[in-house]
Amino acid sequence: MKPARLISLDALRGFTIAAMILVNYPGTWDQVYPPLLHASWNGLTMTDFIYPFFLFIVGVSIAFAYSKRLEAGFPKGEMYKKILTRSLKIFLVGIFLNLIPTFDFSDMRIAGVLQRIAIVFLACALLFLNSDWKKQAYLAGSILLGYWLAMTLIPTPDEGVVMLEPGRNLAAWIDRILLPGKMWEGTWDPEGLFSTFPAVVTGILGMLAGRILLSDKTQQLKANYLMALGLPLILLGLLWAQVFPINKHLWTSSFTLVTGGAAFLALGACYFLVDILGKQKGTRIGIIFGANAITVYVLADVLSLVFYGWEIGGESLNIHFLTAFSSIGLPLKFSSMVYALLFVGINFIPAYLLYQRNIFIKL
Repeated sequence: MKPARLISLDALRGFTIAAMILVNYPGTWDQVYPPLLHASWNGLTMTDFIYPFFLFIVGVSIAFAYSKRLEAGFPKGEMYKKILTRSLKIFLVGIFLNLIPTFDFSDMRIAGVLQRIAIVFLACALLFLNSDWKKQAYLAGSILLGYWLAMTLIPTPDEGVVMLEPGRNLAAWIDRILLPGKMWEGTWDPEGLFSTFPAVVTGILGMLAGRILLSDKTQQLKANYLMALGLPLILLGLLWAQVFPINKHLWTSSFTLVTGGAAFLALGACYFLVDILGKQKGTRIGIIFGANAITVYVLADVLSLVFYGWEIGGESLNIHFLTAFSSIGLPLKFSSMVYALLFVGINFIPAYLLYQRNIFIKL
């Protein structure tokens, strides 16, 4: 049976990318509302849900895309080549974004958001083609348990004790040994190697959600299952957080379950409202952003060179904007958020033009 295209999934993907751009490009980092910032270490803000939501959606999309190919009898060898090629392209684009505008290869950062997306896509796609949902669930549980035990029982060699502090933990030590190039925080990187393992679990959770949506159950039952799974995952994550804190930088097991459970709830709710009840008003913006999601993310990084780097009269555009808004009495944090929203709108223009011309760039 050919799976129907889900408007809710397309819209959720697009709104997630729009949210990612919003929080990445405020008018100034000195004036940002706390919910639009990542938690400084342990804890969770609204912003911390965005990246795991996108990885979760990657997993759902894998289930839909490769179920079609398997049913059509595509040779696995051909699929492997395309998976590897796409992963490599996404990874290299991530490297490119880390290099602009100076292209100083001596100070290159290897890790990054797109690089982690590439690795999660590669691991999950290969896993989907070679295992059933039970094996995927077992593997996900094993990774989370193994990561927890490693992080909380194995002392870091340079400290001699178990620690879960910034730059002073097993993941940071492994990254310092194995991760080439510079790191985002000097001695550690939030998109490092070891913490990518639980990030893969986020993608697996998305694949399991995709299995539910591809099942022969009624639409109502699918929505019920998605939301029914979301709540216990959140509760389990909150319970686990008592011994392994919720931490996006380390992508802890508790963080994986809480954000994964929230993604189940969000997808289930969107599926119920949009695809079952037909409440599609307002989804078009998300669909347009989501049609070329990674392309829009890359464009935002490139356009930021102009909107945050181009100087007029010795000051960049964002500073001119904040000065103008503050001069009429508006709070700086509000002005900073408005600038971020305007930047999201600027990025909507190329997304809209691509969508109107039926151009879908698959990195």
